Amino acid sequence: MKNNYEGLPVAKNEILTAAFEDLTSEGLGVAKVDGYPLFVVDGLPGETATIKVTKLGKSYGFARIVERLTTSEDRIPTTDVLGTRVGTMPLQHMRYSAQLAFKQNMVVQDLKRIAKLPNIKVHETIGMSNPWGYRNKAQIPVRGKDGKLVTGFFRKGTHELIPMENFHIQDPKIDEAILKVRDILQEYGIKPYDERKNIGNIRHIMVRRGYYTGEMMIVLVTRTAKLFPLSKIIPDIREALPEVVSIVQNVNPRRTNVILGEENIVLYGEDAYHDTLLGHTFAISSKSFYQINPKQTEELYSLALEAAKLTGKETVVDAYCGIGTISLALADKAEHVFAMEIVPDAIEMAKRNAEENNISNVTFEVGAAEELLPQWAEKGVKADVILVDPPRKGLELSFIDAAVEMNPDRIVYVSCNPSTLARDLALFDEKGFKATEVTPVDLFPQTLHVECVVALENVNK
Repeated sequence: MKNNYEGLPVAKNEILTAAFEDLTSEGLGVAKVDGYPLFVVDGLPGETATIKVTKLGKSYGFARIVERLTTSEDRIPTTDVLGTRVGTMPLQHMRYSAQLAFKQNMVVQDLKRIAKLPNIKVHETIGMSNPWGYRNKAQIPVRGKDGKLVTGFFRKGTHELIPMENFHIQDPKIDEAILKVRDILQEYGIKPYDERKNIGNIRHIMVRRGYYTGEMMIVLVTRTAKLFPLSKIIPDIREALPEVVSIVQNVNPRRTNVILGEENIVLYGEDAYHDTLLGHTFAISSKSFYQINPKQTEELYSLALEAAKLTGKETVVDAYCGIGTISLALADKAEHVFAMEIVPDAIEMAKRNAEENNISNVTFEVGAAEELLPQWAEKGVKADVILVDPPRKGLELSFIDAAVEMNPDRIVYVSCNPSTLARDLALFDEKGFKATEVTPVDLFPQTLHVECVVALENVNK
């Protein structure tokens, strides 16, 4: 057998016995052969297995388990093997306490490896008492099989739809709603989308549900604007699902992996449903970003508010404000909040939400955070506290520079990606904004994702 690279201690298709020492940030077991790491699906630290090498690279390779020889005490029975195949529940084979420890360790390792800040204390991950059925939103593809509409999810790395009717991590009422809507569309002969031929009509069924209100929104993503017979489909959905307050048709004619198109057609109610968060009521549109796990979001935001140390006299900047979910909570405790978001629809909803909650000490503006913050600084806005909750790519250097230039007392960073958080903490550290502790919060049980909250104190003041 020849290796793809000279000098490797293993060969492709070689079968060997290995012990798993660690997990990657993608949840793969790590087995080492003479220091060369092999990454293996479904391997847990402490286990040994017979494995077959499937792919080799210069620095690492991949293998699959042929036979498990010993079992970790952290292994639990798999709830649904389909959740592993499609990637919705990659950690479901791991005891929940071990998942929380794994996520804490991910943050620890990123702070050491990327930020070179090993002295920052990383607290234990805050988890859920019931880490199932937490998702308040589902976007489920619809395809055809044997003349019927089928809902499910794509096998990892493919466009092959795996039929699924229970996703386990979604609100059970959302799972039920998907099936009811699918069956109604089936009854009236709505054709499934065929992405290879770019024909058919129904592409996705999106369901969003308020955790506290129970209000439900249905979004039918179609290839064309034609959807007959609406006069029967809409009443049938309303009868089958009395919680529904909004039905929207989203038209996406493009051959693309992007789920939503530009055009929305409101079929019933308005393009909004409601939920509550930290004592405020929010109108949420079909395109609004709203945190997926409402119970854990309250934990996350409460930590951020605590970290802000507000007394009622501060001016606060909320970057990446979305529909105002944390802006309104900040406004309760600050003198004034300046909030920004690049998505115009989100700012419209944020202004509406402030008005409906009788909050007037917030200024919302549309724009990219890295562009608006320097402009606000030039206009004389002086922030005592800056709160950031950026996308996975983290903060732009121009934003970091502008935030430092504003010279706030502290910056509160809410992160959905430990690696970009670590990168940004190192940049802030060089500029005199120091972090001493990070608190991870598990918003996505059974998955690899973790959120974090950290306060950076301005040591220059």
